[in-house]
Amino acid sequence: MPTKPAAARVSPRSCQPGRAWGKVILLGEHAVVYGVPALAVGIDRGAHATATAIAGRASVLEVAGWDLVVTEGDSATEMGRAFTALVAASRAAGAAIVHRSAVRVAVKVDLPPGGGLGCSAALGVAIAGALVPVSSATETAELAMAWERVFHGNPSGIDAAVSAHGGSILFQKGRPMQHVALGRPLTVCVGSTGKASSTRAMVEWVAALRVRSPAMVDKAFDGIAALVGSARTALEAGDLDALGNLMDLNQMILSGLFLSTEELERLCSTARDAGALGAKLTGGGGGGSAVALAADEAAGERVLGAWQAAGFTGFVARVEAKPEVGG
Repeated sequence: MPTKPAAARVSPRSCQPGRAWGKVILLGEHAVVYGVPALAVGIDRGAHATATAIAGRASVLEVAGWDLVVTEGDSATEMGRAFTALVAASRAAGAAIVHRSAVRVAVKVDLPPGGGLGCSAALGVAIAGALVPVSSATETAELAMAWERVFHGNPSGIDAAVSAHGGSILFQKGRPMQHVALGRPLTVCVGSTGKASSTRAMVEWVAALRVRSPAMVDKAFDGIAALVGSARTALEAGDLDALGNLMDLNQMILSGLFLSTEELERLCSTARDAGALGAKLTGGGGGGSAVALAADEAAGERVLGAWQAAGFTGFVARVEAKPEVGG
C-alpha cells in the first residue's frame, strides 16, 4: 500500500453508497481468523468514493493526496490488481455502474495505510459502494472482499464488515454479523508507532507459530474468546472500567504471541499512565497502531497529549451508542 495518507477528514454517518468507516478492533484480532469472535467498532475517519462515467474501455482509480492513479487491468501493482478484481466482482454482482461504461473512481481517505485501522478495507468498501450504489451494507462488504484478498491473502472479513456497517459489531468468521448495542458512547485514542504493518505478514506469522506450537496458540485463542464474551457484556452495560481491563488482558495474550513491539508497548504504557482505562495493539501488530480507551473526550485529549510528548502521533475518535446501523 502507498504510505502517504490524504489530509481530508471524512466522517461517514450512515450507510451511504461510496462511504466507509475506519475500524478499531477492541478485542479479538488474529484469533478471529480461526473462528474466534472479535469485537470491533467503526470510527469517525474513513473513506469516500464517487464514480463517474468516462470514455474508453478501462476504468480508472484515483486516490486524492496519494498521487496515485491505477487503471483496470493493471497487474503490476497490488492496487491495480485489487481495483481490477473489485471492478470484475461489481460487474458480476449486477446493477453496477461499470456495466454501462468505464468509470473514473475518485477516493478521499483519512486513515494511515498499514496502521491497523482498516485503511484498505475502507478504500475497498467505498469503491464498491460507488460502483454498485444499490447494494446493502452487507453486500458492499462482500464485494469489498475481492479487493481485500489481494492485499491480505486470507482476511477474516472483519475489516470490510465494520467499514461497511459502522457502529459496534461482533464478528465471527462464517456466521452472520451481530450488531452490539453500546450502553454508552466510547472515546478511543488511536496512536501510531510510525511503522507500517502488513496484515498479511502478521497473519502468516501466527499461522507458522501455530504449526510450531499448536497447543500454546490454541490456548491463547481460547483465552481471547473468553475475553471477547466478557467484553461484549461490558460494552452493552456501558462498563468502561471492565472493558479497559479486558483490553489490557488481550494485549498480554497478543504480546505472548510475539505480535507486539517496543513502540506498541510504549504507546500502551504511556496511555495507561495518562489515565487510559485500557490499551492494546489494534489490527495485525508488528507495528501499526495502538488503541486506548478513555473515560471521555477530555481524558482522551490527555492521552493524546502524553503520546505527543513521548514523540508519537495519534487522534481521538468517538463511537456513538446506537443499537444498529447500516443495511
